[in-house]
Amino acid sequence: MSKRLNVLNGTDFIRMVEMGAEQLRQNADKVNALNVFPVPDGDTGTNMNLTFTSGVEELRRRPSSHIGKAAEALAKGLLMGARGNSGVILSQLFRGFAKSVANMDEVNAEQLAAAFQQGVDMAYKAVVKPVEGTILSVAKEAAKQGVHHVKRHSDIQSLMNEIQNKATEALAHTPEQLPVLKQVGVVDAGGQGLLYIYNGFVHALSDADIDMTYTVVERVPSSVRYLAVPPKVIGRASNNDKQPGQHEPVSAQAKLATEDIVYGYCTEFMVTLNAHKTKARPFEEHDFRERLSAFGDSLLVVSDDDLVRVHIHAEYPGTVMNAAMEYGELSRIKIENMRDQHTHILMEELELAEQSHHVDDTASASLLTPHVLQEAVKLKRFGFVAISAGTGISGIFKSLGVDQVIHGGQSMNPSTEDIVQAVNQIDALTVFVLPNNSNILLAAEQAVQLIEGKTLVVIPTHTIPQGIAAMIAFQENEEPEINVKLMQQAADQVESGAVTYAVRDTTLDDLDIKQGDYIGLHNNKIMTADKDLLTACSALIDSLLASGGEVVTIYTGEEANEEQSQQLVQYIEQTYSDVEVEIHRGGQPVYFYIVSAE
Repeated sequence: MSKRLNVLNGTDFIRMVEMGAEQLRQNADKVNALNVFPVPDGDTGTNMNLTFTSGVEELRRRPSSHIGKAAEALAKGLLMGARGNSGVILSQLFRGFAKSVANMDEVNAEQLAAAFQQGVDMAYKAVVKPVEGTILSVAKEAAKQGVHHVKRHSDIQSLMNEIQNKATEALAHTPEQLPVLKQVGVVDAGGQGLLYIYNGFVHALSDADIDMTYTVVERVPSSVRYLAVPPKVIGRASNNDKQPGQHEPVSAQAKLATEDIVYGYCTEFMVTLNAHKTKARPFEEHDFRERLSAFGDSLLVVSDDDLVRVHIHAEYPGTVMNAAMEYGELSRIKIENMRDQHTHILMEELELAEQSHHVDDTASASLLTPHVLQEAVKLKRFGFVAISAGTGISGIFKSLGVDQVIHGGQSMNPSTEDIVQAVNQIDALTVFVLPNNSNILLAAEQAVQLIEGKTLVVIPTHTIPQGIAAMIAFQENEEPEINVKLMQQAADQVESGAVTYAVRDTTLDDLDIKQGDYIGLHNNKIMTADKDLLTACSALIDSLLASGGEVVTIYTGEEANEEQSQQLVQYIEQTYSDVEVEIHRGGQPVYFYIVSAE
């Protein structure tokens, strides 16, 4: 590459990405070891590795010497394979990068630096409350230095060296930005993972004789692959079970009940931005999209220079258009009543059934009235996806009405694609997703952007008990907006606890923790450590009930034994006589007990 170091094409970029992926793969365990909490689920390195592997696999399916096309393929793979917060942020860094170089065959140093900067900008937008001292800080400082460097230098290898050096410096500074890192004595794990990728980029640009053999990481061992457990479909016959005289609807719309259409008008129009209006109210695509999202679903907003195209299913099209007219003039307006359209579709289905050679008059009259078509195979109003660890906990979620349970959790985070696939298997107008883990929340939120034809709502549950409380609070007859409030309020009122063991020595919040100690976490914060399991559990219970509580629920893990569990129950009953105790077999790995207090 030494002859082309003033420009970078798609082939060069692929080499950089593959070397970055190899560097990350080889050092994933080292990144895992940097996780602040000493629990046996430090998986930042694993998440970033699996995420980047997904990007490389997509890039290998669609290789191109056009750097814009190559970067787009990488970004698509990263987006679909993103796991955990670190994986989602990594996907956004390269999504912004891809947008910056989208139309370029090759880039020079200045364009490459700008692409890194646009990646940072997009990643910060993806996080509601960005925290400094993380992968974001490392990426930001490195990109900023790169932009500064190309003002005087045009060599791409020199630029990448500068980005790598600044990333190293920024990573070393993370403990000064995030107190918990300084307390434990580590740098940020996500930032370290990103630095390994940058190291690979630098090596790929050097003249060194490098073994470019790249081992594709198997996504997940088959024994522990994330599976979306489908519910049993009741009342829907297979083709083999279809009764004589029964017509199979040929239109997907016939599987929807007219009365279940929440937003009745398909509304499309163009907005020609008006300089006078946008001077008073500047147009920002993201803000505009967020504003319109309150008026309906199936929303598309695409802007190009001074034109904005809008598509939305809304109940009050005039409200949508009034909001759009604040930025310019409307044209190509099309509004269609979807309820009327749907009624016509149902009537056409009935006519087809009556004309069928396999249907007699009696069968058509009794089986295929519009009412029967609607009731037999209609979309339900609500569906649910929950992430769960342990067969017992998964069974509890199913009993509460969850349609799809994704087996994952703290030690193995499901990807955005896993969540999208689970949502797409549910025939519902609105689907609620319960991540039940802080490290899965961003992947769930990212899935919202990829779902079409239904509304996806993420309830930001951070623990299993919060997810269960949210499901119990759900009210079938309420509107989606009301249920969001009910479920979130229920989740917020739960005190969540868990007991596991430490995988290394550390000191955290003046708590001296030794490898092998049992540690108790209250709302994901370590508050006790002890060599005796019952002592650690008792201290956790005391913390959970410090502010009161009427019911304690215990979910036993796969490593918990009956005798220890009964001792814990006895401690609660003897110490807190007014508290009711429930115990369930959770079957979760890693955690001996998951506990909630309400």
